Amino acid sequence: MRRRTFLAALPALTATAAAAAPTVYPGVGPGDRIAGASFAGRSTVWGANGAAATAHPIATLIGIDTLRRGGSAIDAAIAINAALGFLEPVANGIGGDAFCLLWDPRSGRVEGMNGSGRSPRGLSLETARSRARNGYLPSFGAVTVNVPGTVDAWWSAHQRYGKLPWAEVLMPVAELCRRGAPVPQTIAWYLERNMTRFTPENGVEEVDNAFRVYAPGGRTPREGEVFRNPDLGGTYELIARQGRDAFYEGPLAEHMERYFARIGGWITRADLAAHRTEWVDPLTSNYRGVDVYQLGPNTQGLSTLQLLNIAEQFDLRAMGFQSAASIHHQAEAKRLAFEDRARWFSDPDFADIPVERLISKDYAAERARLIRPDRVMDRVFPGDAPHQGDTTYFSVADADGMMVSWIQSNYRGMGSGLVPDGPDGRTLGFMFQDRGELFSLRDGSPNLYAPGKRPFHTIIPGFAVRDGQPWMAFGVMGGGMQPQGQAQIVINMVDYGLGPQEAGDAPRWQHYGSSEPTGQPAEGVGRLHLETGVPEATRTELAAMGWVLGPPDGGFGGYQNVIRQINEDGSWTYGAASEMRKDGLALAY
Repeated sequence: MRRRTFLAALPALTATAAAAAPTVYPGVGPGDRIAGASFAGRSTVWGANGAAATAHPIATLIGIDTLRRGGSAIDAAIAINAALGFLEPVANGIGGDAFCLLWDPRSGRVEGMNGSGRSPRGLSLETARSRARNGYLPSFGAVTVNVPGTVDAWWSAHQRYGKLPWAEVLMPVAELCRRGAPVPQTIAWYLERNMTRFTPENGVEEVDNAFRVYAPGGRTPREGEVFRNPDLGGTYELIARQGRDAFYEGPLAEHMERYFARIGGWITRADLAAHRTEWVDPLTSNYRGVDVYQLGPNTQGLSTLQLLNIAEQFDLRAMGFQSAASIHHQAEAKRLAFEDRARWFSDPDFADIPVERLISKDYAAERARLIRPDRVMDRVFPGDAPHQGDTTYFSVADADGMMVSWIQSNYRGMGSGLVPDGPDGRTLGFMFQDRGELFSLRDGSPNLYAPGKRPFHTIIPGFAVRDGQPWMAFGVMGGGMQPQGQAQIVINMVDYGLGPQEAGDAPRWQHYGSSEPTGQPAEGVGRLHLETGVPEATRTELAAMGWVLGPPDGGFGGYQNVIRQINEDGSWTYGAASEMRKDGLALAY
């Protein structure tokens, strides 16, 4: 039986664990700040007209430029996402899926968008099981590829909320792909390690295209070197000129169908043509006066709400920030929520999921009574998805009051390892996702693989409303870290009064070892990993409670946030925060 953690989910990390650690200078701490939390890396960025926080500085600049050209927050989100598919290919791209929560100032409500694709209709459960490894679907190769939902998500969002012409949103990004951009530190690190896993031995049917795109000249680009992807630029230009149909029904669909036929895969043009983005009513629950919004299954957004509902039963503020008691109760709430995640979460078109019961305060109180204040629970009940994949998350807001929380991923790092053929001996410049790995092969599981089904999804955008007004568009990337990280952000801001940048810079915890929706059972009490900044006294007390502690492993997510502040004169301003653990940037104007 295998337990796939963050280290296992990213290529070659276990073999090069030492490379994952930053350079350590014993006894050296952060510099001093004259205001705000002492551990914060910088202050929140403020502006009156618009804001963007993304995982790459150039993507943030593209978002701000789109807003200043008269674009809506959705126009900016599409441009940012397209740019990140080029700039941050280790985390996202048009071969993957997208989800969004946004505040619509016209309707005065939070809207939800599910842009996830379905499994190939020609891939049977019997065939999927024949490709299994140790009873689970493999991490790479064609059997893990579902229909990519991102391009249709862009199109659907633009049809509703776009201001700029479609082509004007995408063409600057197509030009950027051809011109190229220097690779920042963290992305260079992940890119090198991702590419080492794309081999025939790991089930990837064809690897030459991936290496032509991402390792030209025989290696991946190093930090500061310029990376170009003209093939992706050509793909973006075709989508810019012909719309979403170029991808799902036109020439790009033809190339993808021929590619899978060549390598022995299953995605067809008919699968692509059948795909449609869904606009959905998000789930919501109130946490100490703040309405927190999440997307329902097939995502894990419900876990964030359950975790917060259980945590709300305890006075975390009185327990103290970064105290053992506070972290203990939060982590136990996670363990309880994740057992329901394993038991119930799947495509709602294929399963009856008791959402109202799972999200209720009565149920949270019932579950909270299981938590012992001085000792870790020996066992919680009930199932498995690998813990971590790489994802990009960003927030953007415009002068009209629209706020967008957007998340997009190829799942396990860069995805399946498969880059489709393009015209004239080139490629299409993007990699297909491997999200299908998250299906279960266990009979009786609601997440059991079936043709035309959406798998359990880890990626979740977050949104919060306070006093009936939009408060923050926020998210924390990283597989199973996402509900845990989002809950920590809310708790840091609501219970402990931290600002958006401080809330993200604060030390984080992550618990591994819960049951999972792919069928993998819990491993005892699991492991509670703590970042270096957690006080030593807290660590000692948690260990005495029975927690098995793990070291920092780089799996604490990637955070972005844009908040809206209502000022005394009735005007609003935006505050933007970005992740200190990544290469990103927050800007406002």
